[in-house]
Amino acid sequence: MNELAHLHFADADASYGDARYAVFGVPYDGTTSFRPGARFGPRAIREASFNFESYEPSTGMDLYEVPFTDLGDLAVSKVPEDLVDQVADVAGEIAGDGKVPVMLGGEHTATIGAVRAVQPDVYVVCDAHLDLRDELDGTPYSHGCVTRRVLDLGVDDVVIIGARSGDREQFEVAAERTRLYTADAVRERGIAGVLGEVLAHIGDKQVYLSIDADAIDCCLTPGLGTPEPFGMTPLDIREVVRTLAPHAVGFDYVEVAPFDSGQTAAVAAQMVREFIARHWVAER
Repeated sequence: MNELAHLHFADADASYGDARYAVFGVPYDGTTSFRPGARFGPRAIREASFNFESYEPSTGMDLYEVPFTDLGDLAVSKVPEDLVDQVADVAGEIAGDGKVPVMLGGEHTATIGAVRAVQPDVYVVCDAHLDLRDELDGTPYSHGCVTRRVLDLGVDDVVIIGARSGDREQFEVAAERTRLYTADAVRERGIAGVLGEVLAHIGDKQVYLSIDADAIDCCLTPGLGTPEPFGMTPLDIREVVRTLAPHAVGFDYVEVAPFDSGQTAAVAAQMVREFIARHWVAER
């Protein structure tokens, strides 16, 4: 882990040896296609985490009672293929040591490496965008290609929640190869109805859960590199995390570009806390 310089998420005070969860940041936005800034996401999420009480009332847990550690940020390569390899190495080491990797982004490209390392049965992603392009701006490892690369890794059980943007070809691929719940479907059916169906589908399979900050309506959390209106709400995302955390073998919250008033990073920090608390309680 010598490539990680230490930064700190609130209450992440366990040693690596004792930790069940290992947080790490990926301050990268090298393939950003609209507004840069996601490289500052991990730091902003950590700073926001100190705003919250350690006590997590929905679980009755104090976060300082949960053994988790913060390994700091990757010294990221500027080359997206190399960045994916870096993330895979770190997430693979964490998972190999029997711990759950919790990644802070940074752009969504990093998720490819984490999924490669964890090798889940099911990939569940909340995202405004389908991310099913085969390549974007000359690279297959763009933030706009993440879900396509996950499918290429052999994780062919993919659930997309909250999408509302993509070209015609991507929507055709999504219809053929994924379980797609658009943002309109979430609004019409309610997040509880969607998650009930997702839970029935995944059963006892292992899940990697990825939250792209832009799944949430940009009018609510505007610190985004590729903002889209008419999306999910923070409460929708909270329900996703609360429901799926017990089934997850890896988690990330990515694409926080903190040039707003702090609301996007605040939601991200709280979701990291909820993920860890819910997963820990479920295991107990």
